[in-house]
Amino acid sequence: MSVGEITATRSSGNVFEDLGFEDADEMALKSDIAYVISTIIENRGLTQAQAAQILGINQPKVSALVRGRLSGFSLDRLFRFLTALDRNVEVSVTPKPETQPHGQMKLRAVA
Repeated sequence: MSVGEITATRSSGNVFEDLGFEDADEMALKSDIAYVISTIIENRGLTQAQAAQILGINQPKVSALVRGRLSGFSLDRLFRFLTALDRNVEVSVTPKPETQPHGQMKLRAVA
């Protein structure tokens, strides 16, 4: 029995880009924001029903959010969820480094 070679490809740092999604940056940003929202909900010890009341949505939508099913959530809506959870949201626009092929969307969250 012979074992074949294992090949590896260096990640771009964005799994959605690596998988070829056109809106990879937005998908990664939404995923990062959903993680922050989920962490806040968990750290506060909120039930999904309590989180739903705070966010102004129903419990099944909170379930989808914390499970990363984000197709029904715009960036604007996710930002509004953060403010409902007592977080400030700031958007910063900066030049990209010369070594980077194109601009990127990133989240920097402070606990």
